Amino acid sequence: MLLAVDAGNTNVVFAVHDGTEWRGRWRIATRADRTSDEYGPWLYSLFQHAGIPAGEVTRCAIGTVVPAALYNLRRLSREWFHCEPLVARAGLDWGFEIKVDRPKEVGADRLLNALAAHRHYHGPLVVIDFGTATTFDVVDGDGAYLGGVIAPGVNLSIEALHKAAARLPRIGIGRPQAVIGRDTVPAMQSGVFWGYVGLIEGIVGRIRGEYGAPLKVIATGGLAPLFAEGTTIIDRTDADITLDGLRLLADRNPTPIFHRTTLPEMLRHDAD
Repeated sequence: MLLAVDAGNTNVVFAVHDGTEWRGRWRIATRADRTSDEYGPWLYSLFQHAGIPAGEVTRCAIGTVVPAALYNLRRLSREWFHCEPLVARAGLDWGFEIKVDRPKEVGADRLLNALAAHRHYHGPLVVIDFGTATTFDVVDGDGAYLGGVIAPGVNLSIEALHKAAARLPRIGIGRPQAVIGRDTVPAMQSGVFWGYVGLIEGIVGRIRGEYGAPLKVIATGGLAPLFAEGTTIIDRTDADITLDGLRLLADRNPTPIFHRTTLPEMLRHDAD
C-alpha cells in the first residue's frame, strides 16, 4: 500500500491507497516542528480505527510546500513505516515538460495537480486549487505545465480583513442570499464570495484569451464545491487531485531504497 502525504501551509493530509482505491484519508494542522514521534502514534491509531494494517504500507510519497516540515515527515516514513519516501520535486519523471523559467521553484502541489488533472480530464485545462493561496495552473493538450497564477486564498483574505479593520468581525465563508448585504456580516460574506467568483471568472477568462483556445476548468480544495455553485466557469470539482498526483508520481518513479541510517547520515541525506 502507498502512504501519500500532502503537506500544505494549513494542513497535512495523509491518505492510504491499496492499489485500487483510497482506503483512508486524515488531516492534521501543519506545524513544522511536529516530530515523527507525534505523527506516528496519531497515524497508527487512525489506521487501527479504519482497519488498515500499518505493516502493509510499503511505499510513501510526500508532496510539500513547507520545506521545514519535510525532515520530520521523512523520519515518519523511515522510522514508523520502514520505507524511504519519494519526495515530489521537479527533477523526477513527471511524464510532461515543465515549461517555466525556474522549474525547481514551482510548488509540488501545482505539479501534482497538473499530473492528475491531465491524466483524468486531458487537456488543455486550468486547475484551480482553493488552498492557503488560490492557484490557477495551466496545462496544455500534451500535458505540459505552462505556469499559472497565484492569488491570496479565501480564508487568508478574510483573516486579513478582520485584522486590518477594527470594527469588522471574523466571518465564515458561505454563499450569501443576496449580493446587497443589509448588515455588516452579510455585506462581508457577499464581498468575499462574489469577489472571489469575479476573480475566478476574470482570471480564467484572461487565461483563455492569452492561451487562444478553449480550456476545461477543474477545481480542487475544500472550498471548490462552494464556489462551483456560484459560477458556470468551473467544469468539474475533484477533491483528490493532489493525492492522486502523488499516487501517479509514485507509480512513474522507482521506489527509493530504504537504508537504516544513523542520525548524522540522515541529516546529510536530507540536506541533498
